[in-house]
Amino acid sequence: GEDLKVGANLTWGPCFDYQKQFFTGDIDKVSGAAYLLRYDIEVSGFGSHRSGHLCLLRLKQQIYPGGESKDHWPTLGLNTLKWAKAQGAVCGPAHSGNGIANKDGLLPSYQIPDYNGIGANEFIVDITHQLPGPGGKLGPAVDFISTVDTEPRAELNMWYHALNCGYRTRASGETDFPCIYGERVGLGRSYVKLAGPLNYDAWCEGIKNGTNYVSDGYSHILNMKLGDVEMGAGDSELKMAAPGQAKLMAKVAAYLPQNAGPQRARPLQWQIEKARIGNSRNVKVEAIVNGQSVAEKIIPADGSLQELSFDLKIDRSSWVALRILYTSHSNPIFAVVADKPIRASKKSAEWCLKGVDQCWSQKKRFYAEGEMKDAMAAYEHARQAYRNIIMESEAD
Repeated sequence: GEDLKVGANLTWGPCFDYQKQFFTGDIDKVSGAAYLLRYDIEVSGFGSHRSGHLCLLRLKQQIYPGGESKDHWPTLGLNTLKWAKAQGAVCGPAHSGNGIANKDGLLPSYQIPDYNGIGANEFIVDITHQLPGPGGKLGPAVDFISTVDTEPRAELNMWYHALNCGYRTRASGETDFPCIYGERVGLGRSYVKLAGPLNYDAWCEGIKNGTNYVSDGYSHILNMKLGDVEMGAGDSELKMAAPGQAKLMAKVAAYLPQNAGPQRARPLQWQIEKARIGNSRNVKVEAIVNGQSVAEKIIPADGSLQELSFDLKIDRSSWVALRILYTSHSNPIFAVVADKPIRASKKSAEWCLKGVDQCWSQKKRFYAEGEMKDAMAAYEHARQAYRNIIMESEAD
């Protein structure tokens, strides 16, 4: 694990009845001040898993009411999320790129994915919903999209389109160990900036609020700011009275061996060797506005910390991030112009609307008869949300 400070061990289908004994609703007894382990749930191999595996972090109860194991869980992911969010859980899909790859290899891509997998599939529906948390306060049904574990363009394409529609889903790192890869834990990481001592609940809250960046561990994006707003602080919003310029700043580092070597046996996943420029020891840092790379700088991947800044043109409410493609990505900062919501791309909203119908065509047969009414309502709610966003969007 190479000095991982936080580990979430997610109980899932085949080992559910054995592993459920370790769940306490708190960090495990093997934890110490510097290293934390907690048991939670991945909805995999049961319930709503065919529409996308869900990671449920910070649960208070681990088993859905009505039984003592995994066999009675909801088949609609949104119903699982309602139960989890009511107890204050932080939630998002696992191995997000599964089932949503595009064939043109573009980012962003406007091809409609197959939606025939177990990644961020029903995600296209669930992000449009608000659900009550503890005390009844409404909040997003989905907090994060998992990254680094599957093909980066598939993961990022879904995330970028959602952000372009104004949804504020954050990114989290993930390792699906040992199911997808037995190499090691920590292939995908979330580096969360904490205000105090290491604390699992606060770490989860950092994922929810986007105080983290994601990485394969070989590149880093530290202290990112847009203007005077730091990533993850407050609502991550830079308020602008009118369109104008904004300075994006961060400290960035990456490490590659001097000479290019063979890539590890993960051809579809994130790894820094793919970021190498030619045979050099350099990588490209890109400033992203509304899913488009608008500026770039080349840095040496020698492990040294580089202070970078970009002067960006913000012509409407937008989201802004930094990435080193294939190895790390920041979470967004939201530039809110004249208090208007982010409606960055009509094409993105149209892509999402078509995605709802495609997802329904693949997943409707997996929803139980008793949940079909809920499923139909959930999907129609998503369709109407995207129709409204299309109408509100001025930019193509």
